[in-house]
Order: sequence, then structure tokens, then C-alpha cells
Amino acid sequence: MTSHVDDANRRDFLVVAGNAFAAVGAASLIWPFVQQMNPDASAKAMASTEVDLAPVKEGQAITIMWRGKPVFVRNRTKEEVATAVEVKLTELPDEEARNGALPEATPATDANRTKQGHENWIVMVGICTHLGCIPKGQSMNDAKGDFGGWFCPCHGSHYDTSGRIRKGPAPRNLEVPPYEFVSDTKIKIG
Repeated sequence: MTSHVDDANRRDFLVVAGNAFAAVGAASLIWPFVQQMNPDASAKAMASTEVDLAPVKEGQAITIMWRGKPVFVRNRTKEEVATAVEVKLTELPDEEARNGALPEATPATDANRTKQGHENWIVMVGICTHLGCIPKGQSMNDAKGDFGGWFCPCHGSHYDTSGRIRKGPAPRNLEVPPYEFVSDTKIKIG
């Protein structure tokens, strides 16, 4: 009689051990497929980038790449800032700031498109909101459009010095990516 009890215990152990072995084997087969869905190191590296603004003089602009997109950074003159601040929201085709760090319906004032204390710096994704062209205006010799900011020669969109659409077919202002000043001369985008 004791042999039947020993057989049952042995059989239960073999079933549990076999199931555990199968579960570990299945997990080891599935793990590479799950892991391959995670972003690779190059994608993680592009998630944020730091930019030194010290070499950019007043009135100059630079273009950097962030997440595969051009980002325009301009050190605006006092006159450009004053002109951008004076624009009334009723004059804008798109009255939303399009700032990734602010709520969606935030008004498109110049203050809502820059950082307090650093109003001379404007940082925007440099892709026209009409059909995805790259507007001119980063180089000193580029056509800057009727409002002194950026001009998209593909279809004639004009942006002001705050990156807001003022004239042409583009439906929205240039987007302001999430960024912060990590020092007086360095920003971190993303």
C-alpha cells in the first residue's frame, strides 16, 4: 500500500517539475522578442540633447538635430523681441502657443513661446506646418519673409520672429519643443 502513496507523490513532483521547466523554457524563448521592441541605444540618445549657446551672438541662429528633426535656435535682437511682444493675438491666424511645455490652449503670446528671463532665445522645431518643408531664415543671408522671422519658399508661408504663422497656407505656428535652460548658456531639449 505504501507504494501507491509513493507513486502519487513522485508523479506530483514530476508534473510540477515538468511544468516549471516548460515555463522557464517558454520565458527564455519569448524574452528576445519582447526585448527587441525596446528602443535601441541610438534612439535613447536622441531623446534629449544639450546645446551650448555661448557661441551664438545676438541676431544669429543655429540649427541642431533633435529626434531627426531640425530645431531652430535664434538669439533675437532687442528689436526682434520688442516687435514680437507687440503683436496682438487677433492678428494671428493660429492663436495657440504650440509649446510642448504648456497646456494645449495656451495663447500664442511671445512670452508663452520663450522662457522667462531668456526672452531673447527662441527655440522651435524648424518644420513648416503646411507640408513639412524647412523654412528659410536661419542664415543671415536667407529671406526672412514679411515679418522678419522665417519664410517657407515652397508655398509662401511667413513666420514672425516668435515663429508664429502670419501669412500663407501654413495652418499652425512652428512648434516649441520641451526645453529648459540648464545654465545661462546651455539648454537641454527633450
